[in-house]
Amino acid sequence: MLSITYAASAADAAAALVVLAGPDGALSAGAAAADAATGGAVKAAARAARFEGDVGSIVELFAPAGLATQRLLIVGTGPADKIDASVAERIGGAIAARLLTSGETTATVDVTGTVEGTLAAHLAHGAVLRSWRFDQYRTRLKDKQKPTLAGLTIIGGGDAAATHERLSGIAGGVARTRTLVTLPPNILYPESFVEQAMDLAALGVELIILDDAEMKRLGMGALLGVAQGSVRPARILAMRWNGTGKDDVKPVVFVGKGVTFDTGGISLKPPAGMEDMKWDMGGAGAVTGAMHALAARKAKAHVVGVVGLVENMPDGNAQRPGDVVTTMNGQTVEVLNTDAEGRLVLCDAIWWAQETFNPEIVVDLATLTGAIIISLGHEHAGMFCNDDGLAAQLAAAGSAVGEKLWRMPIGDAYDKLIDSDIADIKNVGPREGGSITAAQFIGRFVKPGVKWAHLDVAGTVWATKPGALHDKGATGFGVRLLDRFVAENFEA
Repeated sequence: MLSITYAASAADAAAALVVLAGPDGALSAGAAAADAATGGAVKAAARAARFEGDVGSIVELFAPAGLATQRLLIVGTGPADKIDASVAERIGGAIAARLLTSGETTATVDVTGTVEGTLAAHLAHGAVLRSWRFDQYRTRLKDKQKPTLAGLTIIGGGDAAATHERLSGIAGGVARTRTLVTLPPNILYPESFVEQAMDLAALGVELIILDDAEMKRLGMGALLGVAQGSVRPARILAMRWNGTGKDDVKPVVFVGKGVTFDTGGISLKPPAGMEDMKWDMGGAGAVTGAMHALAARKAKAHVVGVVGLVENMPDGNAQRPGDVVTTMNGQTVEVLNTDAEGRLVLCDAIWWAQETFNPEIVVDLATLTGAIIISLGHEHAGMFCNDDGLAAQLAAAGSAVGEKLWRMPIGDAYDKLIDSDIADIKNVGPREGGSITAAQFIGRFVKPGVKWAHLDVAGTVWATKPGALHDKGATGFGVRLLDRFVAENFEA
């Protein structure tokens, strides 16, 4: 993870110096000083590059005369009165993206008079998030392709320490999620997912693990039905963090779909693109990363994360279209499509979580349907919710951290579409409204009085091109959203 230090002023000349500038030629104190030292080269370069000061836009000068630096970056901030935490993070992300493989190992970022205090910490946070890379299996990278940037020194940022410490814990959770989502399926499967999470105990997280035998005893026929075609046994992992200091506070419960690889089972997916289904555990990854974030920053809240972990494979023991399975709460399900497996995992995991922890609020995250991508593309995750207040809280949290949600409808008319002719419920409805009927399925396993939200994150956990705070690949979507949701609504 990128190292961040804060200083009142630069101790030595930096090999790379970063200064800030806004629209209409507005220079920060650091940029103005650099312009004076270089005889107006900063302003001249900005004019030549048609630099307008947009957030994250960059003009780069090499070995500028008058400065003892080999590289000078002028980075746009947008209008000064519009700089908030989100903008500061985008500025930091742009800096990290430009310098990550530049050959520079460190850089000094002068934010004097522009991005100070809390905002300076958010700039650093953006840089840390954007600098994450997964090169574990890339053995033939050329030197110029390898990350070199190891640290940033931020000068003039003022008192950013408390905010920085909190954000560092969150960044650790995001990094954990991105790693889980990126790992190949021969490395990450239900048992090894649990192993990857064992070090959360060192942060104070209580871990509970259910194996095949225990789930069978509990009657989790839906979850185990998905897993029966794989040689990899299923697991449920529960992670509890209680930072309230009290034993009588009901927890908020997050539940994640953890299909570590999804072939579709007997209802086999097309081969093209099937490799992407290693990230069908993105919901479980987000819940695990959120628990890391909450524990690392010592959140004063009681939160439980539960992930149902299976691999969906098509061997001779796999469940068939037409099978009927019995869930933990006794409802029977006619399995019409074995590729609609995530809801079968979630229904047993959610019911067990309610039985075990007696929550008033349950939020599940799942890469559940391709239909949500057709509806919303990759800009929003779909939100289905039985409570207007909870929906508003989640939407506000997502908006605050740039992990946007769009509320979708649920209701009786949709619920009737999943009634089965031979069982209580069928696991797919008609082609129309596929993400909605999937949510309705999960909703049948939410106890009366429990506030529940389902977040379909199929379009947001993986990106085919870089974003402001992530490279292409795993985004870590959901970690910061859940952390902010807890921080704004359940901490004193």
